[in-house]
Amino acid sequence: MKIIPAIDLIDGKCVRLYQGDFSRTTQVGMDPEAQLAEFIRNGAEMIHIVDLEGARTGKGSQLDLITRLCRLSTVPVEVGGGIRTMETINRLIEAGASRLVLGTSAIEDKAFLTTALKAYPEHIVIGIDAKDGKVATRGWETVSKIDYIDFARQMEDLGVKTIVFTDISKDGTLSGPNLQALQQISTAVGCKVVASGGIKDMADIKQLEKIGIEEAIVGKAIYDGRVALRGAAD
Repeated sequence: MKIIPAIDLIDGKCVRLYQGDFSRTTQVGMDPEAQLAEFIRNGAEMIHIVDLEGARTGKGSQLDLITRLCRLSTVPVEVGGGIRTMETINRLIEAGASRLVLGTSAIEDKAFLTTALKAYPEHIVIGIDAKDGKVATRGWETVSKIDYIDFARQMEDLGVKTIVFTDISKDGTLSGPNLQALQQISTAVGCKVVASGGIKDMADIKQLEKIGIEEAIVGKAIYDGRVALRGAAD
């Protein structure tokens, strides 16, 4: 199991949200550069960085910071939040980002998604954030009428190889991942499915392994010391 620690950014600071609620924001960890270095020291094989402001507004106001973090990192970096132009994609790839997570743009701009997949088929990842089984966009503040399984199948048909799945109701709650939804999406598509949201301890990691999940993004549980990066594969 590859445990991927999350650095979620608002106004240049590492934060955590509760169930995607921007009014329930808690600052965590160190400054982003120090936190990146700490995760790498502790054995992270990949870092997940999200521009929460960008996800909400579509404007990459923290692009300079994220570009710097990508260049500083000695392990692969996955970036998400507000990636809605090829200019942004090109800049992040040039900075060294290994995977770029598209969410809102994957639903709202199929032409952009198709262009991005054609240009960087190995780098583009689709983020499927679900609320009551429906895909949410724009920093989770807008919920579509699209079923998350149907959307996953559409993305697979376009050539997507990796999906990050988040149950919004679980995110930041330490209540455990939505194993049923993860099992359903893993069964429905042949894409690699990365689990995100609600993971509280190593027992949850073991449960994810049992249903065939090989990667998990962990935020609050790592900051709280409930999940350790070293020994994750043991």
